[in-house]
Amino acid sequence: MAYDEHLAYRIKHVLEAQKVFFEEKKMFGGCCFMVDDKLCVGVMKDELIARIDPWHSEELMAQKACAPLDKSGRSMKGFVLVPPIEVDMDTDLETWVQRCLEFNPEARRSKRKKQ
Repeated sequence: MAYDEHLAYRIKHVLEAQKVFFEEKKMFGGCCFMVDDKLCVGVMKDELIARIDPWHSEELMAQKACAPLDKSGRSMKGFVLVPPIEVDMDTDLETWVQRCLEFNPEARRSKRKKQ
């Protein structure tokens, strides 16, 4: 299993319950959920990928044993990996998804590659 499909299902359920329009894409060897064409939340291996306000990411990483998302040895600002223990309860997962949704309107879209 490349990523925790059950966690992806739980995220999808939270988004649907909040009536959020999203698109599911395979990224980072896992599954990501795009809201307004921006990566909002996802799953990589057994961890939650959370795109949150960069100003709060340092604070949350210190409190919740989260780690920065590193892509090719470079930390991605505002993206954190949340360990499974932090999202095992539905209320915890809902809190993380809500953090991602709150930041989403302020997040920048990635530049599309020209073909």
